Amino acid sequence: ISAWWNFGSLLGICLILQIMTGLFLAMHYTSDTATAFSSVTHICR
Repeated sequence: ISAWWNFGSLLGICLILQIMTGLFLAMHYTSDTATAFSSVTHICR
């Protein structure tokens, strides 16, 4: 249709991707200092 529709679609895809990765990180979040390092290593694997 036009170039602006393409930019809007790309922005929508980026927003959905950020929401999905944010939810994934929030599921694995822990505030306990004893298990925080193992949580980060689990996410990085």
